[in-house]
Amino acid sequence: MSNPRFKIEIPKSSLAAIVAQRLREAIIDGDFALGDMIAEESLAVSFGVSRTPVREALNQLQSLGLVVIRPQRGSYVFEPSAADIAAICEFRCVVEPRAAELAYRHDREATADALRSAIAEMESARLQRDPVRYGRADTKLHEAFFDHCGNAYMQAAYETAAAKIAALRTHLSAPADVLHTRGFAQHSQLLELFLAGDFKAFEALMREHVTGTRDNYVNNLKARARPRSTSRL
Repeated sequence: MSNPRFKIEIPKSSLAAIVAQRLREAIIDGDFALGDMIAEESLAVSFGVSRTPVREALNQLQSLGLVVIRPQRGSYVFEPSAADIAAICEFRCVVEPRAAELAYRHDREATADALRSAIAEMESARLQRDPVRYGRADTKLHEAFFDHCGNAYMQAAYETAAAKIAALRTHLSAPADVLHTRGFAQHSQLLELFLAGDFKAFEALMREHVTGTRDNYVNNLKARARPRSTSRL
């Protein structure tokens, strides 16, 4: 027997955060294609909420770079340019090696455990030919350096681009990465260099790895012949 006294009213701000998190995951996991239109009304119906928290959620995702809101036209999943990809990858080449070195000094064992776990997950995903799972594990590996670096400012700096980096990984490289060994092998090599504390070699390999990723992203972006579609939630 229901009792109206036990009914919980979820604040609109919390509801918007829940919607934003679900949309963030959907974009990163590839439930939306790059450049897709995101229909507010359809999403509101799918979530069983009004359009207000959906609109607030889209504003939050725009601040993360995942959504572009075009006045009088609607909201769309971001669609990167080659220049945007190059800028993100250069950012990664600068901050990731330093975060790894700080993580080594601050919490070496926890970082190493996180790296091993991510690599094991990637291996399993490769065997199952699961690009979404592979992409998630790939993201966990790179984020481990920031999670354990002990520097809140560096963590905040990376957070400004983290969602976009994860989405690009899923959309532009994970389907191929799950089939090929080079990127996977480089992750294993990064772990070995991290454990050895050889950050000169680590930085060189990270730049090689990210530069290769950049080139793959740009090539895949050029090769995409994606028809426009609306949200699939």
